[in-house]
Amino acid sequence: MSVAGGHPIEARGLVKRYGALTAVDHVDLTVEAGCVYGYLGPNGAGKTTSLRMLLGLIRPDEGVARLFGRDPLQEGAAALDGVAGFVEAPRFYPYLSGRKNLELMAALDGGDARDRIDGALDTVDLADRQTDKVKGYSHGMKQRLGIAAALLRAPRLLLLDEPTTGLDPAGMRDMRLLVRRLADEGMTVLLSSHLMGEVEELCDRVAIVRSGSVIYEGALDALLRSTGQRYRLRTTDDERAHAICRAQPGVQEVVSAGKGLTFAAEQERAVADLSVALVEAGVAITALVPAAASLEELFFRLTEGDGLPGQNGDGDRAASAREGVPSSTEATR
Repeated sequence: MSVAGGHPIEARGLVKRYGALTAVDHVDLTVEAGCVYGYLGPNGAGKTTSLRMLLGLIRPDEGVARLFGRDPLQEGAAALDGVAGFVEAPRFYPYLSGRKNLELMAALDGGDARDRIDGALDTVDLADRQTDKVKGYSHGMKQRLGIAAALLRAPRLLLLDEPTTGLDPAGMRDMRLLVRRLADEGMTVLLSSHLMGEVEELCDRVAIVRSGSVIYEGALDALLRSTGQRYRLRTTDDERAHAICRAQPGVQEVVSAGKGLTFAAEQERAVADLSVALVEAGVAITALVPAAASLEELFFRLTEGDGLPGQNGDGDRAASAREGVPSSTEATR
């Protein structure tokens, strides 16, 4: 099997089995240049295994993966030119300073990698701590040092596997800002994560995986629009309002949400008719506002529920991969 073109990442039919377990099940991915691509799934969904196959660290049982048109299994290190990042957590010599670790890595890369050390340390805000031993670094500092090491290669493609795992809120914010800055400078980024907030904030396109299979691939904004227009409703009697919403034509997916309700409606007329029905029933509206479904809500519907409304099962899967329409097919990290 061959994959044409020079996309930063292009994979077709990737499969990896460990005995009776299929960790990755016929995964297709295409990442365009300049894209921030979210590879999203619960822990154990096959994300890290997929990244290892993309980088040639493990051999797929079926399928092919290419980086800028080159297969790491066939071309070795040459296929990784312009590619950097880390799978799982970056590793360093703890008894050496951050700078000394980068110097050793630059020596392995050769070329002018050593000349990029100062710039990389500035980019990740570690210039003031570069002479400290890594064993004294916080987890967030080690993650940022991992990105600095990647930047020594002047990459066009950066692969990051759960870069904010284990970070405190401030560390997560700093990592998101760093990734956003690199993307704004034109770098293509593949971000593997199970954290919805960072994906929704950073990514242009997403692939959502469950049980090793891709159950959605497409533009993030298309996924967020896929359930139609949603609304948040608060009233003086939410229990009665819930019953009225469920009985109202054109109003769907009524859900109690803390103080208030959420519902979907394809037509504004249905919302207007609902407002009249509530008032006629003596239920006063205190708030009624549009509210797009969050990525977290859609993620849980896809990975734990029955998919999104309007899906009709396994027959949707092929169309899903081509058109960015979620399928309800069972799918792992």
